[in-house]
Amino acid sequence: MLLQMKPSKKSMSELENGMVNIIRVFHKYTGHKCKLRKAELKSLIDNEMSHFIMKIQESETLDELFADLDQNGDLEIDFKEFITLIAMVTSACHELFIPNPHGI
Repeated sequence: MLLQMKPSKKSMSELENGMVNIIRVFHKYTGHKCKLRKAELKSLIDNEMSHFIMKIQESETLDELFADLDQNGDLEIDFKEFITLIAMVTSACHELFIPNPHGI
């Protein structure tokens, strides 16, 4: 796979801009350590995904989600584990955005 580094924002496609935004949001909540702790994941979900995921009120719900995402068991969510969450939520919400050719 070939990656072109630092393309200009003008030349990037809508999808590429979306990918950059996902990366930026992840780093906004992780800081320099590049991993999310449980509280940071909750804050990210509550602030950045509130239209797709209800605010997590129950600590058991957060604990379960965190455990499901933390594949390597290090008690932090790295970027690859975070992308799993993005993929799950995007897949679950896909039907909400399917164009209806019949206008119904």
